[in-house]
Amino acid sequence: KTPVEVFWCLTDRCNLRCGYCRPSVDAACAAPSGQALGDDEIVAAVSAAVAAGITKVRLTGGEPLLRPGLPALIRRLSVLPGLADLSLTTNGILLAAMARELAASGLGRINVSLDTLVPERFKAVAGSGHPRTVLDGVSSAVAAGLSPVKLNVVVMAGINDDEVPEFVRLTHSMPVHV
Repeated sequence: KTPVEVFWCLTDRCNLRCGYCRPSVDAACAAPSGQALGDDEIVAAVSAAVAAGITKVRLTGGEPLLRPGLPALIRRLSVLPGLADLSLTTNGILLAAMARELAASGLGRINVSLDTLVPERFKAVAGSGHPRTVLDGVSSAVAAGLSPVKLNVVVMAGINDDEVPEFVRLTHSMPVHV
């Protein structure tokens, strides 16, 4: 049976160094320079996937918001006949500045990774950044009309497992799914 959703990695670059995802030093996992697919190649590949019965595409990374020209690529993908759902997964660091343009370009929904609401823990898990920056991005995504806005939380014993009730409370104060 043909799957209905595919995940499309737009870049292997990221602006965080989450310990469970990336090592603290650059690894040899990055695509060699010039070997990342260009926009035309991505549109052609997604078009072929949609023609084969794929109806949902999620853009991922690394951090997809680091990809130059992302809104233009989303515009091209969002109008493909047969593509019913175009979404994106992000760490949210750059989301506040881009949410409105992403929504206007045709992005439908968004998943935001956020493992902790505690600033010191955030830096320990992600290597840098602040949860307030991510939450500002989530608020911008909601205001831009992206729906649903989902928070991906990796619950880690002894690191953030005590925050589960706080994430549940967050769903009462913001229209988000955890």
